[in-house]
Amino acid sequence: MMKKGTFPSLLCALVVVVVLANARVTEAVTCNPLELRPCLGAFTSGQPPSAGCCDKVREQKPCLCGYIKNPNLKKFVNSPNTRKVGAACGVPYPKC
Repeated sequence: MMKKGTFPSLLCALVVVVVLANARVTEAVTCNPLELRPCLGAFTSGQPPSAGCCDKVREQKPCLCGYIKNPNLKKFVNSPNTRKVGAACGVPYPKC
């Protein structure tokens, strides 16, 4: 079960990153953590990721190291549920 206040904190952190990053482009992919919204349920509750979630995780793969290095996102990207989603979608956890 999610701690009270976790979802708003996650959403706020994602918005801050998007504003600060000004949508950096890596390999013709717009690095925007909000693109991972279809995965929110899987990230927060551990439920299996949807096909749409996996599509977004694969699309954002070139951006994952940037998300890991961002102090506002690191705790979310390093969470056990997020790692499970990556594994279920065939996207290994990056070595940055």
